[in-house]
Amino acid sequence: MAGKALRTLTFVSLLLLSGAAVALAAEEGASGGGFVPPVWTIMPFVGMLLSIALFPLVAPHFWEHHFGKISAVWLAIAVILMFVSVPGDLSFVDAYGHEFFKTYEEYIAFIVLLGSLFVISGGIYISGNLPGIPLVNTGIIVVGTILASVIGTTGAAMLLIRPLIRANQERRSQVHVVLFFVFLVCNVGGSLTPIGDPPLFLGFLQGIPFEWTLGLFPEWLFTSVILIAAFYAMDTFLARRENLQRESGVRISVKIQGGANFLLLLGVVVAVIMSGTLHFDTVIPFFGLGVLHIPALIRDGSQIALAAISMAITAKVIRESNHFNFEPIKEVAYLFIGIFTTMIPALMLLNARGGELGLDSPLAYFWVTGTLSAFLDNAPTYLTFLATAMGSLGIDQAVDMTAAGQPENILRGISLGAVFMGAMTYIGNGPNFMVKAIAEGAGIKMPSFFGYLAYSVVILLPVFFLMTLIFL
Repeated sequence: MAGKALRTLTFVSLLLLSGAAVALAAEEGASGGGFVPPVWTIMPFVGMLLSIALFPLVAPHFWEHHFGKISAVWLAIAVILMFVSVPGDLSFVDAYGHEFFKTYEEYIAFIVLLGSLFVISGGIYISGNLPGIPLVNTGIIVVGTILASVIGTTGAAMLLIRPLIRANQERRSQVHVVLFFVFLVCNVGGSLTPIGDPPLFLGFLQGIPFEWTLGLFPEWLFTSVILIAAFYAMDTFLARRENLQRESGVRISVKIQGGANFLLLLGVVVAVIMSGTLHFDTVIPFFGLGVLHIPALIRDGSQIALAAISMAITAKVIRESNHFNFEPIKEVAYLFIGIFTTMIPALMLLNARGGELGLDSPLAYFWVTGTLSAFLDNAPTYLTFLATAMGSLGIDQAVDMTAAGQPENILRGISLGAVFMGAMTYIGNGPNFMVKAIAEGAGIKMPSFFGYLAYSVVILLPVFFLMTLIFL
C-alpha cells in the first residue's frame, strides 16, 4: 500500500513540477461530457511556481519591486494559452467560463477572509515582558496552534506573529521560530474545525457536519506534540549557544491593547459559520457562468464591514506599534491571483483524470491530496479529491463520506492531507506567505522557496510518515 502511494505521489509530482504529463492526457476533447484542456496549458502554472521559487534567489531586488507584474504576465500567458486551446466547435466561454467564475469566486472569498483577519488582528497590540526564550516562544506557538481552530489559521497567525517576532528581535537565531510558527499555527493547528482552514470549510458547505472535524483530534494532537517538542528542543539548544538568561529567572507579563478587535474577530468567525448554515432558495445568476449565493455575499460583505470598523475604531498608535501596513496582504493578493488563474487548466485536468490515478486507500489520498495542496490552493484540491472519492465509492452526498469504515477513513486522509501538507511550501496556504512577508519586513532573512521546502521535507515529512503509519 505504501509503495503504491509513493508511486502515485511521484507521478503527480512529475505532473505538476516538470510538466512531464503527456502520459496523462495529451489529447484535447471531452471527458465526462466536458472540455479537457491539453497538458501544455499548465505551463504558465509551472512558470508561476518557478518564478516564486527562483526570482528571490537570482534577482531578489527585481522580484521585490516587480512580483506583481510577473504574476500578471503569467496570468496573461495562461489566458492566451487557454484561448488558443479551445477547439473550433467550442467557444472560450463554454470551455472555460464556468471554471473562471468558480475560481474567481473562491479567490474573492479567500482574499476577503485573509484581508479582514489581517486588518482586524493588526489592530491588536500584544506587549509586556515577553523575552525570546524557549518557554515563551513555545507558549506562543502552543496558544496559536489551539487558536488556529477557533479563529482560523489566518486569524491566529496574524494575531501572534508580531509579538513573537518582537520577543525574539534580539536573538541571533530567529528563522526556526518563524518556520515552526508557520508549520503549526498557519497549518496543522487549523484541522479541528471548519473555521480552521478553507478546505474544511468547503467540506462543511458540501454537507460534512461541523463537528466531524473534531474527530481529527488524535492526528492533530500527535502531530502537534511532536512538532512542538522538536521546536522546544531546537530552541533550547540555540538559546544555550546564545547564552540567554535561564527561564527560571525571567518574569513574564502580557498587556493587550485594542481588545475591541477580539469582538470583530469573533464577528468574522460568526459570519463564516452563518454562511454555512443559512439557506436561501433564491440565487443570483451571473451571465450564465454560475450563480451567486446570498449567504456567501452576506459573509463577504460582513467581513469587509468588520475590517472597516476595525480601521475606524482602532487608535492609530496601536497600528503604528504593530508596524502595520498593507504590503503583506498586497503581496498575497498579487501572487495568488496569478496562482489561482494559472492553475485552472491543472485543476480541470485533475478533475477529468483524477479517477485514473487509482487511489484506493486513505494513505494514497493523504499523500496525493497533500502533495497537490502544497503547490495548488488546498481548497479546490480538497474538493477535487472529495469528488474523486465519492465517485469511486458510488456516493452521492458528501455527508455519506462520514459513514464508518472506508468512506470516513478516506475523508480523513483527504482532510489531513489538504490541511497538514499546506505547510510544505510558502504557497501551500495563504497565511504562510503573509507570515513570511511580515517576518521579512521585520528584518528576518527568511529561506528561499527551495530553502523553506528543504526545511519542511526534513522536519515535517518524517512526522507525517509516522502519523499516517499509525492513524491511516
